[in-house]
Amino acid sequence: MAEHPAYPVGLRLTGRRVVVIGGGQVAQRRLPALIAAGADILLVSPSATPSVEAMADARELTWEKRPYTEGDLAGAWYVLIATGDPEANARASAEAERHRIWCVRSDNAEEATAWTPATGHSEGVTVAVLTAKAQGRDPRHTAAIRDAVVEGLRDGTLVAPHHRTRTPGVALVGGGPGDPDLITVRGRRLLAEADVVIADRLGPRDLLAELPPHVEVIDAAKIPYGRFMAQEAINNALIEHAKQGKSVVRLKGGDPYVFGRGMEELHALAEAGIPCTVVPGISSSISVPGAAGIPVTHRGVAHEFTVVSGHVAPDDERSLVDWPSLARLTGTLVILMGVDKIGRIAEALVANGKSPDTPVALVQEGTTAAQRRVDATLATVEEAVRTQEVKPPAVIVVGAVVRVGPAASA
Repeated sequence: MAEHPAYPVGLRLTGRRVVVIGGGQVAQRRLPALIAAGADILLVSPSATPSVEAMADARELTWEKRPYTEGDLAGAWYVLIATGDPEANARASAEAERHRIWCVRSDNAEEATAWTPATGHSEGVTVAVLTAKAQGRDPRHTAAIRDAVVEGLRDGTLVAPHHRTRTPGVALVGGGPGDPDLITVRGRRLLAEADVVIADRLGPRDLLAELPPHVEVIDAAKIPYGRFMAQEAINNALIEHAKQGKSVVRLKGGDPYVFGRGMEELHALAEAGIPCTVVPGISSSISVPGAAGIPVTHRGVAHEFTVVSGHVAPDDERSLVDWPSLARLTGTLVILMGVDKIGRIAEALVANGKSPDTPVALVQEGTTAAQRRVDATLATVEEAVRTQEVKPPAVIVVGAVVRVGPAASA
């Protein structure tokens, strides 16, 4: 008999009885989607994994702690058979066949009347992939196809240009620390949908090269601002382009709200009546030390970490940082934008009680191909910055965690 392809269909299971036989790893993987579909789930199994047991404890399903018996499928619309007992699986499958209930078998796909596709989701779209017998129904092959399709939908590369979703307004997107792979999935998708991108110098530059030719890319540092302050000029540019009905992305380094003036831009947009979406980003304060082998916390070493801006020196009257209090903390201190002020910062920390021997690491161009790490102490860091020619952007880590990871190299 010729092999016929499976007929794909979406089951609407809200409020309908679904029976799952077996509470092991297969059930653990399949149950969340059934729960999300709103199914009325009966689990029949003498035991279950801790995760499945937690679902039962949360009343997301009904669990009868016993083996399968004839009649368990009464009233079911769909059944998943996933036990380690071939004889019980066969009997349950036979009951499903007699009552014309679609049945998935984890142990024998050829004896099943339904197959579970590899599924993924992106912005309200469900992707379900089934491969034919010619490919041997290799689950790894199926999952790889699923992943490729979902990734294409998420980053916008799969959607034809004239079908791209365009949402007029502004998205404040945190681009992460520099490596283009470290932007969030949502941030990358919004970039793919943009008409205009206003980018910071510290944003992931490689992502801009991937944008279609029609996208207008504006370097925020080069916006002419005349009598206005630079931030006001950026705000005005966001408003101007959004009012033209364009989809605008404000691409910022790190996270929009970590020393990124994201809230100032949000306020300006709100006053102008411009809708705005904020997409968090991976902050360099955590990711850059991690990329250099430095954990900002470590058991028995540091139970807290503090992130401060070093763009204003401790003795500057504009400083809002309580440096004496920071010097008394025993955890990790992460300093952003502090390369040119690190000498005065180190002096303030030592003057307020921090040991001159406290380890310091400077990570320049973190997560990028140009990343390098320079190690010093509070006593030597100013000289190290000068002799090693450390330049911004660099994240500075102060504390014992600097020496927890692999040995540093200049």
